[in-house]
Amino acid sequence: MCVIFIAYERHPDHPLILLANRDEFYDRPSAPSAYWDGSENIFGGRDLKGGGTWLGVTKSGRFAAVTNFREPGTPAGSRSRGELAATFLRSDRPAEDYLADVEKKGHQYSGFNLLVGQIGRRKELFYFSNRVKGFRELSPGIYGLSNHLLDTPWPKVTKGRSRLANLIGSLGTSNDELFDILSDESQASDDDLPSTGLPYEAEKAVSAIFIRSPNYGTRCSTVLRFDRDSEWSFEERVFV
Repeated sequence: MCVIFIAYERHPDHPLILLANRDEFYDRPSAPSAYWDGSENIFGGRDLKGGGTWLGVTKSGRFAAVTNFREPGTPAGSRSRGELAATFLRSDRPAEDYLADVEKKGHQYSGFNLLVGQIGRRKELFYFSNRVKGFRELSPGIYGLSNHLLDTPWPKVTKGRSRLANLIGSLGTSNDELFDILSDESQASDDDLPSTGLPYEAEKAVSAIFIRSPNYGTRCSTVLRFDRDSEWSFEERVFV
């Protein structure tokens, strides 16, 4: 998952609205979102190479999402980042306890951002990256996350957050306007282009919310909503 936008306690009927694009190499095998064999409580996509997920939710209202941290040339970790989200979804441990353990073993993974939480009897949302010290509970707000730290002002993060903030007050039952945010293919201008160590053409391509390139790009878009009764809806659009 490479870009996520969240409205947390910003809509009168939906305590959490999460929009996400999964960006990945086209040849990495994966399965579209469904209930998992052997873990029928979990709904989400599956990374068939690493065994984890980029985004998932449980029947009881636990959810988790992960993005990588862009740092070309850094040695790869020994474990798949997708297992961080999957393990949380399989667990019933409080988010704080789970993240305390993740922090201890964070060095085993390539750079990542992890969002975990639940909407139910308790409402909570936590963020952790193994590229900073400590995890934190997020207060109500509009958030954006890509392949750097939470709310890093990359053009696509800033644009998506702003569009979600402007939409939230008039949002209806359809997800079409939310998917419109995720489908934005406009790229950052050269003056605003982040410098993350990629070659120019690659940096330009991945500066869009929706990415297209010959061998890497946006493979699916997802909207996850919770209502005030803690019921959730999960709509996914798969492209490749």
